[in-house]
Amino acid sequence: MRELGLPEDKVNVNGGAIALGHPVGCTGARLAITLANELERIGGRYGIVALCIGGGQGIATLFERI
Repeated sequence: MRELGLPEDKVNVNGGAIALGHPVGCTGARLAITLANELERIGGRYGIVALCIGGGQGIATLFERI
């Protein structure tokens, strides 16, 4: 990140599917819980979870921490 000049607040410091593995069937739940924990940690209000679905489909969900 330093070499590329990427700001920490714009990078997923928790890793993604490659770093964490890809548990088929619970990926969406894992992403949602990881996002909830991260929003709490940084005091964030909004976050987006996006994932691919078989057959060229995808889904994205916007979360708000209240």
